[in-house]
Amino acid sequence: MARLSGKVAIITGAARGMGESHARRFAAEGARVVLTDRSEMEGRRLADEIDGETLFIKHDVTDAADWTRVVSEAEAAFGPVTVLVNNAGILGPLATTAELSESDYMTVCAVNQHSVFLGMRAVLPSMLRAGKGSIVNISSIAGMAANYGFPSLAYVASKFAVRGMTKATAIEYGRHNIRVNSVHPGFIQTPMMVEATNEEGGDALSLIPLGRIAEPDEVSQLVLFLASDESSYITGAEHLIDAGMLAQ
Repeated sequence: MARLSGKVAIITGAARGMGESHARRFAAEGARVVLTDRSEMEGRRLADEIDGETLFIKHDVTDAADWTRVVSEAEAAFGPVTVLVNNAGILGPLATTAELSESDYMTVCAVNQHSVFLGMRAVLPSMLRAGKGSIVNISSIAGMAANYGFPSLAYVASKFAVRGMTKATAIEYGRHNIRVNSVHPGFIQTPMMVEATNEEGGDALSLIPLGRIAEPDEVSQLVLFLASDESSYITGAEHLIDAGMLAQ
């Protein structure tokens, strides 16, 4: 139970849902974990609950200065950052392309796409000093295929962009022993999914070959693998965890 021993990880959007699950799993596997989120009360409560070395930092992932501060505080507390999980994300409005406002489009892209760039840019100097690193960018099946019914073009665009940014950065920094991968979840039992669908699975089950919604920890196990040295020869790759949805 120490697959991440000696690693320092920043996990964004860690106050609930998949981010919370990743934080709990990483701490259980020996990582020193920096949890960030805009929800301060939930984030601090979680950091206090987790058995391990943790630090919560209130964080706006769309703000470059905030990223500089988060990395600085993480290094001061635990040393160089060696793992980044860009997990923070929003669905945005349910709207057709013609109905989607520019402000909503920009908001979704700021959180889902631009923050991934800001996060990678902020942690790479720390990883270079450490001589190693693993970045895991959480995308979506909407970053692999655009199906009618996703919240909007903005969500699909942002998640496709994460996939390309992942590959570009993986190529640039592979020679420095820094790996970058993207994870593409399908339907996961999180508050965001329930809020978006107004149900706990419902009609989605008919689209899923395994016939069930995933628990967040099932995604966390994949993220853990990519953050660990067990995936030392894997970089620049997309990792679907969708119970076979896109195989159809």
